[in-house]
Amino acid sequence: MPYVSRDGDGRVVGLFEHPAEGVGESLPASHPDVLDFLFRDTAGERASSRFLASDLAFIRVVEDLVAVLIEKRVIAFTDLPAPAQDKLLDRRSLRSYLSGVSGVFEDGEGKII
Repeated sequence: MPYVSRDGDGRVVGLFEHPAEGVGESLPASHPDVLDFLFRDTAGERASSRFLASDLAFIRVVEDLVAVLIEKRVIAFTDLPAPAQDKLLDRRSLRSYLSGVSGVFEDGEGKII
């Protein structure tokens, strides 16, 4: 468990492996205050939304990579574990469904949603 130091407002401002002078509070690594500190950007704001956006974009890259490998017969779809096959099929189905609905809705200003 990391040891934490806090500022005057109670926000975690430092993590330590061992207790240090003035640092005796120990929290689990999964504690919200520890996670907030770890995912705070340089301006002091929570950066988790940037990580989430990056993860979502990267998921699409991996999905496309798997599709190319299957298409080029480098791997077979059945080589993948069953849970991975299920997830890929679900995503393919969802993407197909959403591409069919795109352009159907407008936001009142003529813009396609």
